[in-house]
Amino acid sequence: MDPRHIQRLKTVQNLYAFSYGDLKKNLPEPNDSKTKLIIEHLTSIDPLIERHAQKFPLEKISKTDLAILRLSIYDLLIDRKMPEKVVINEAVELAKELSGEKSYAFINAVLGQILIEFKKHD
Repeated sequence: MDPRHIQRLKTVQNLYAFSYGDLKKNLPEPNDSKTKLIIEHLTSIDPLIERHAQKFPLEKISKTDLAILRLSIYDLLIDRKMPEKVVINEAVELAKELSGEKSYAFINAVLGQILIEFKKHD
């Protein structure tokens, strides 16, 4: 398996654990700097999710989907080291691998809307 995919899986797992509470207790890899960076940017990431998934408040989105969205939005808008298509494709693949049957479509739609908004303002 691709080492980058494995790292993204670990980051999603860490974000998933974080969503259940105490960061120090739940993170299996507390030295994962990417997870920490994403958590530091949640005040700008979560409002984007709320705005583009209006039918689903954050607490109603599955924790796995939320972790994938947070990682992907960080990669798309903040880190910006990977091409947009790669980020969205990875998010869809992670959703197919880790989440519910239709989660990949939800994640693809939310990320697509965020990207459209971002390109309008860029």
